[in-house]
Amino acid sequence: MARYHMSSLILLFLVLALFASPSQGFLGTKNKIKSAVFLSPKLVMSLGSVSDPYLFDIDFPRGHIGLKSFDAEVVDEAGKPVPLHETYLHHWAVQPYYVRKGSKLPQREMFANHGFSQQDPQTNLDSRSSDIILVKNGGLCRSSVLRHYFGLGSETRKTSTYVPDPYAVEIDNPEERPDGYEFKWLLNIHAIDTRCVEDKTGCTECHCDLYNVTVNEYGRALRPGYKGGLHCCYDKTQCRVKSGFGNGEKQRNLYLKYTVKWVDWDYTVLPATIYILDVTDSQEHICHVEYDVEPCKTNGDGCIDVKKNSFMMPFNGYIVYGVAHQHAGGVGAALYRENGEGICTSMAKYGNGVEPGNEAGYIVGMTSCYPAAPVKVSYGETLTLEVNYSSAVGHTGVMGLFYILVAQQLPEPELSLPNLFQAHAGSVSVLAFLAVTVLVAVVVLIAAVTYQRQNREDGYHSLTT
Repeated sequence: MARYHMSSLILLFLVLALFASPSQGFLGTKNKIKSAVFLSPKLVMSLGSVSDPYLFDIDFPRGHIGLKSFDAEVVDEAGKPVPLHETYLHHWAVQPYYVRKGSKLPQREMFANHGFSQQDPQTNLDSRSSDIILVKNGGLCRSSVLRHYFGLGSETRKTSTYVPDPYAVEIDNPEERPDGYEFKWLLNIHAIDTRCVEDKTGCTECHCDLYNVTVNEYGRALRPGYKGGLHCCYDKTQCRVKSGFGNGEKQRNLYLKYTVKWVDWDYTVLPATIYILDVTDSQEHICHVEYDVEPCKTNGDGCIDVKKNSFMMPFNGYIVYGVAHQHAGGVGAALYRENGEGICTSMAKYGNGVEPGNEAGYIVGMTSCYPAAPVKVSYGETLTLEVNYSSAVGHTGVMGLFYILVAQQLPEPELSLPNLFQAHAGSVSVLAFLAVTVLVAVVVLIAAVTYQRQNREDGYHSLTT
């Protein structure tokens, strides 16, 4: 009889295991995450130099995957992190694209307008007849800027880009790939060498007079009153160094070291779409990317420049992540509903030392927003972005971007038996249902056989015989 009771307990535990399970445990990616570290092609930097290349077909995980994070930092040839007060990382951005099989990779000029820089109207890479087809994020910008997937700047070392479980950014779905094309990645790195320059802040804010620039990267005259920004610190420009130092001195090779985490795509992963909001966006969704902060007329640290913009959301979904991108002087940014209800806040973190990741006077991180529960947003709903900068002193070429990740669906509860029978017919996998049914049948069969054997071994006789 003892063995009979043991078999009954085993059966009971098995049935309970099928019925009782933690919420949402069926969907998950934490135990399947892969990670790899890559180095970009080298950046040749000298005193005051600017490097702003567009690098094609960079090393990246291939196949139908779900991106979980993309983290980066500038390192030297020995792999040692480089501090911001030596080389300022204005921004980096990664963007996927399709390239026609057998075609040659384009020249840099073909992509020069597809990072943070302004649109070159002579470039058209969106046509299906093109050798290159850009894969854009879901953002609102209709101009050619801010189409990338991931991108940060000086704050990159201490900003979390992790996509919360069970979500991921879907990459290279074979069903979406155009016939005859391959899926690849490009990387834009904008780095400014500030060793031995006359004015480090002026160089990082791209003051035009320090670069002796009067035309933009396409050779067009700068607009009147343009004092500083991206149009004055493009690739191969030179910020003024102190007297006695030559521009070619102390040349060194640097790299963007980037760490990618991902999962192989399967039914347990839920897709999240990237949207980038720009506080300088217009009603026509022409994103200007940068703007100037004028110094306040009163003295003191209480001077705050507040810039707001409202956006009509083009989706139904759930916000599961948010983070802002700002330049030095930035205080933070917030996203909220029309009624003032807060959705996400991202605050600037400043360093107070000299070591990489803690450089005084620089933004070394932005807090990332992970809502306790996904925030539902309806199509056509208006959200407001507010970006705050200190205006104790003026700033040129600042940015007010806000990245959000939007999921179109929430994870289903775990497929325990009660949930299986209560779930909507269209949301439950037939194979999963069959698998659970078979498992229950096997358990019951094993229990029945064990029960009969116990009857014979223990000499049990029915009272009716």
